[in-house]
Amino acid sequence: QVQLEESGGESVQAGGSLRLSCAASGRTFGSGYALAWFRQAPGKEREFVAAIRGGDGNTNYAASLKGRFIISRDNARNTVYLQMNSLKPEDTAVYYCAARLGFTWSMMTYHYDYWGQGTQVTVSS
Repeated sequence: QVQLEESGGESVQAGGSLRLSCAASGRTFGSGYALAWFRQAPGKEREFVAAIRGGDGNTNYAASLKGRFIISRDNARNTVYLQMNSLKPEDTAVYYCAARLGFTWSMMTYHYDYWGQGTQVTVSS
């Protein structure tokens, strides 16, 4: 069984940056898992943020976030990161990491097998 634990969420001012981390235990990701970040704001559905493939590190981003957010992974540390820059109040949400067995990433929540508990990011104006 894989456990995912996010960290790094906090309250920041608009324009600031944060780096979220998600550490996995119970299994080594390696190239066999695609990893992703989703977020969920109060009263809204969980939405795709970014994903990274297992083998070649190919990435995909929500169109509205591309250029501000960067996803990366360190297979040796079994950790995935989300660097968030130029944060806006509308980025306020609980951020979740997810893992999917398989080479390719997906933007759909139901394609992911494992989820973390989430970390709160609050951006004030």
